[in-house]
Amino acid sequence: MNDTTVTAGVAKDSPEQSGARELLLDTASQIMREGDLVDISLSELSLRSGLNSALVKYYFGNKAGMLKALLDRDMEAIVTSVDALLAKDHMNPEAKLRRHIGKVIDTYYNYPYLNRLLMRLVRDSDHAESQRIADKYLAPLGRAYEKLIASGLKAGVFRPIDSQLFYFTVTGAADRFFSARLVLRHCFDQDTLTEELRDRYREHTVDFVMAGILAPDRQTSR
Repeated sequence: MNDTTVTAGVAKDSPEQSGARELLLDTASQIMREGDLVDISLSELSLRSGLNSALVKYYFGNKAGMLKALLDRDMEAIVTSVDALLAKDHMNPEAKLRRHIGKVIDTYYNYPYLNRLLMRLVRDSDHAESQRIADKYLAPLGRAYEKLIASGLKAGVFRPIDSQLFYFTVTGAADRFFSARLVLRHCFDQDTLTEELRDRYREHTVDFVMAGILAPDRQTSR
C-alpha cells in the first residue's frame, strides 16, 4: 500500500480533528483488556473501531509503533500521578504511599496488560528504544519510591526497606492479580474483573503492603 492510498484513507475515514488516533488507541486497549492479551489483530482493530487499518501506518508507522504509543499514553498517567503526589507537602508519607498503591491497583484494573506490554516492548525493541522506556518510566518510578520511603523513614513511620525491591513488590502485586483471569476462571469460577473485585483487592493490597513497611510502633498504634 502506498502513501497516497494511506493518506486518502485518512481523509475519507477520519481526519485528524475527529480523534481517529485516540480512537485507535482506545480500541486497541479495549481489545487487549477484554482478551487478556498483549497483542492485537489489525483486522479486529479496524472492525471494532470502524476505521481503516491503514490509519495505523499513518499515525504510528506500524503496529509496533501503535503499541509503543499505547504504552506511552498509559505509563505517562502513572508517572504524572506519582510526581503530583510527591509534591503534596500537606500529606504525610503514610497517606501518600497508601494513595499511590491504591492508584496503582486502579491503573492495572483499567490496563491489566500494562506490565506485560512494557516488558514485551523493552525486550523486543532496539537498545535505544528500550533505554528510552526505562529512562522515561521505570527510572522515575524508582526515584519516586526512594523519595517516598526516605521521607517515611525521616518521619519515623516506615522501617528501613529496599526501595528497589519495593518497586517489584507493588508492581508484581498489581500485575499478577489483574493478569490472572485464567486462575480466576478455573479456580474461583469468576471470569470478569469487576469494580467490586477491584475495590476488594485495592483494600487488601494497601493494607498488606503497608503492614510490611510501617515501623513496628506505627503498626501497634493503628
